[in-house]
Amino acid sequence: MQIIFNNLLIVSLQNGKGELAALAAAGLWAIASVIYGLLGQRIPPMQLNLIKGIIAIALLLLTILISGEMLPQLAPLPTFLLCLSGAVGIGWGDTVFLSAINCLGARRVLLLGTLAPPITAIAAMIFLQEQLNVSAWCGILLTILGVAWVVTERVPGTSDIASTQLWPGIGLGLLAALANAIGTILSRAAFATGSVNPLWAALLRLMAGVFIILLWASFPKQQKTTFSDPYWKSPRVIFASFFAAFCGTYLGIWLQQTAIKFTAAGIASTLMQTSPLFVIPIAIYMGEKVSTRAIFGVIVAIVGIGLLFYLK
Repeated sequence: MQIIFNNLLIVSLQNGKGELAALAAAGLWAIASVIYGLLGQRIPPMQLNLIKGIIAIALLLLTILISGEMLPQLAPLPTFLLCLSGAVGIGWGDTVFLSAINCLGARRVLLLGTLAPPITAIAAMIFLQEQLNVSAWCGILLTILGVAWVVTERVPGTSDIASTQLWPGIGLGLLAALANAIGTILSRAAFATGSVNPLWAALLRLMAGVFIILLWASFPKQQKTTFSDPYWKSPRVIFASFFAAFCGTYLGIWLQQTAIKFTAAGIASTLMQTSPLFVIPIAIYMGEKVSTRAIFGVIVAIVGIGLLFYLK
């Protein structure tokens, strides 16, 4: 009986590897988002995206050297798909996401980000022939509703968004959600067409993203705004940038690629969009009051996550 129980436990953990990685990535992104929200007041979006990308690349290279994960023989198609995924999802998508936060604030942008899972699921069904049963679709819907119920709550003491920033911010948020969905689909397609280590997949995506940012920043109109504030003058900003990049970019993207490799793209994208729920314990720790509505939204999302875990 003990052997059977242990085997079943091991199989269960292996079967849920992708889902667990997605939830861990969501939790780390929640921590990083709090820090990026503060850093965004000092650093332009493109420069902040470039900083976190460079730090994460250095950490990934160090990890590869320590672990001895040598460069695998990658086929041209998976390599191209991963690089394209990084260019769209990281280089373009993360920059647009940070720009949207400056217009709308993190709460509203996270709400728009919940549109990424249905976009991903539909695109995966069309292009990757991934089939999700009724329970999985119900889980996706419940998770989205739970997250939306939390992030759409009006916070007392906050002013309304200026009308001049509202629609540009909504447009940027929608573009960020679309870029997130496209990046996820391209990564999933890369794993489906070849054997790729998630560590190297994360590195390739980040390198492609940083390359696109440098190319984008090379235009004369972008140079002044991108590198206008030398962030390295403040040790606190340097430490915060490193810590956020370590949690949100280095570990987060590594776990993201692990999730995409071991579970369906729609499920992975949905679970990774639960980051707003992980912000609640951080808010409690920082002394903020959490309403009944926020707690109810967490319960609804957890039910949806349960459907994705056990009835997919």
